[in-house]
Amino acid sequence: MYHPLDRRNFLKAGAILGAGFGLGGLRPIAAATETGSLVKGAGSPHAEKLGWRLGCQAWSFNKSSFFEAIDKTASLGLLHIEAFPGQRVSKEISAGFGDGLSTEQRKTIKQKLSDSGVKLVNFGVTGISGRKTFDFAKDMGIETIVSEPDEGDFQKLDALCGEYEINVAIHNHPKDSHYWSPDTILKVTKGLSKRIGACCDTGHWPRSGLNSVECLKKLEGRIISFHFKDVNKTGGDAHDVPWGTGINDVKGMLTEIHRQGIKAMFSVEYEYNWDHSLPEIALCVAYFDKIAAELVG
Repeated sequence: MYHPLDRRNFLKAGAILGAGFGLGGLRPIAAATETGSLVKGAGSPHAEKLGWRLGCQAWSFNKSSFFEAIDKTASLGLLHIEAFPGQRVSKEISAGFGDGLSTEQRKTIKQKLSDSGVKLVNFGVTGISGRKTFDFAKDMGIETIVSEPDEGDFQKLDALCGEYEINVAIHNHPKDSHYWSPDTILKVTKGLSKRIGACCDTGHWPRSGLNSVECLKKLEGRIISFHFKDVNKTGGDAHDVPWGTGINDVKGMLTEIHRQGIKAMFSVEYEYNWDHSLPEIALCVAYFDKIAAELVG
């Protein structure tokens, strides 16, 4: 059942979170106060026991710099981040994140990540400029490049994935984008190594009229990472909501992922309430760890 967070409920939830407690008796989680200060979150320790790494897709904070996205991710108690191309690096570095960054700029980013205790795991959704992109990913410690390559590029990409030991995960934007259906991803990955697979955007599937649990079942053996979401309804105008409050069967998805034995990066990509989304993202983190705890137990 969907219980939308209107402005009144959002402020009420924010007040509870600001006091350091999750809704419904959940563990302490992070929140943004009305003054913008951050309350340190506890992350997702139970998920880590399942081999799941929960982090933020920096696109959730696309109005901020990459450094600010790192800070917000750390404030949630999360240890991982996925970068997206073109995001301004920081107040001091106006360059956009990507393979055009200088050696010195990359060094500064690595230091910021190290100081913050956040690991850069994935990069996307991005185009791939052959070795240039793979060299950049290797230098930055990126494990998976999330992309929507042309079908004719996969043989070359598969060779590069093996050489660099870096994955390419195919992202699904909503219908009628090329990879909206899992069937297309299965078709283009047939015969390729397991380093090429799916980045499952679980919010875009219901936007395309698909059932997310069934999509996960269909892609078994080809799933590399997630842009994890819950949405308020099916159809193209759906928007993100805190996990477990929308029409996506979040518990069912996590149960299926656990059944498949997938150990992956889950990127919170929250594309709603952009200016005040941190308390809602904190609710997502708390719900994720609650379900993970049930699966561990």
